[in-house]
Amino acid sequence: MEGNGWTRARRAAKRRRAGQVLLACLVLSTTSGCEYTWQSFPRLGMPTPVTEEAPRILSLWQGSWAAALLVGLLVWGLIIWAVIFHRRTRTKVEIPPQTRYNMPIEALYTVVPLIIVSVLFYFTARDEAKLLSLSAKPAHTINVVGFQWSWGFNYIEDVDGSAGTGDAKADRALHVIPARFSNAFPEGAEGVYDVGVPGTRNPQTGNPGPTLWLPKGEKVRFVLTSRDVIHSFWVLPFLMKQDVFPGHNVNVFEVTPSREGTFRGKCAELCGVDHSRMLLNAKVVSPARYRQHLAELAAAGKRGFIPAGIDVAEPVKNSEPRKL
Repeated sequence: MEGNGWTRARRAAKRRRAGQVLLACLVLSTTSGCEYTWQSFPRLGMPTPVTEEAPRILSLWQGSWAAALLVGLLVWGLIIWAVIFHRRTRTKVEIPPQTRYNMPIEALYTVVPLIIVSVLFYFTARDEAKLLSLSAKPAHTINVVGFQWSWGFNYIEDVDGSAGTGDAKADRALHVIPARFSNAFPEGAEGVYDVGVPGTRNPQTGNPGPTLWLPKGEKVRFVLTSRDVIHSFWVLPFLMKQDVFPGHNVNVFEVTPSREGTFRGKCAELCGVDHSRMLLNAKVVSPARYRQHLAELAAAGKRGFIPAGIDVAEPVKNSEPRKL
C-alpha cells in the first residue's frame, strides 16, 4: 500500500509539472510575439508582402508548413496510439510478439517520404525559376554595393533625359558587372548614387541605415556586388534575399514594388564585427517622386557611380591539378 501511494504521488507531481510547462509555453507564445495579431497568423511569421512577387514566396512558405503539420499529426498520432494501446499495464505481457519483417509497411515508409520530398521539390523549383527569371529590359536597374558595414546604391538611370550624356556600360566604377547584365542598362545613363555608414538614419522614421528609393508599380532589377566579404541583401517584406559575393559571382533579381512605405532591411550574412549594424531602409514612392529623388541626388553632387566592387574572376573549369 505504501508503494502504491508513493507511485500515485509521483504521478500527481508529474502531472503538475506538465501543467506548469504547458502554461509557460502558452505565456511565452503570447508575450514574445506582441507585434503579431490574429490577423497576421495566416502568414506564419512572415511580414506583409510589398512586391508583386512576394505572395508566391508566402504561398510556398504556407504550403510547406501545411505539409509539415500533416506529417507531424500523422507521426504524433501513431506515437500516441502506440503508447495507449501497447502499454504494458494494458496487456500484462512482459515481452509482446516481435515482428521482424513487414514488407508492405517498410515499402510504405520508403515511398511516402519520397513522394513528400518530390512534391516539395517540384513547387520549390517551379517558384524559384519564376522568381529568378529576368526581363529583357527592366524599367530600372540599381546596383546594390555591400561593404563593411553599410550599403551604397548606384541608380543606373538616365537622370537628365538625354541619351548622349552618359554611358554606364563604359563606366569604370561598374566594370565588375558582367556584360549579360550591363547590356540592359538604359541608354545615356549617367546615373546618381547614395552611400551610407552604420550611423546613417532615415529622416522620416529614424530607423538606422541608408535609404534605398524604389518606384511603386515599376519593375526594378537589383545587381548585387561587394567590395570586401560576402554579404546578403535582404529587405524583410520582399520575403527573399540574395547573397552579395565579392570577386566571384554577381547575383541579380527583380521585383515590382506594390505598396508605398518605408520598410526595414539588413545584411543576412555574418560579415564581421559590426554585422548587426549593417542595416538599410527601402522607401517605395510614386514614380514621379522617385524621379524627383534622383534629381535631388544629382543636385547634391552625387552624380556618377561609386565603385561597385572588386574584379569578378572569369570561370575556369578544371584548373586545379588532380591528385593521383
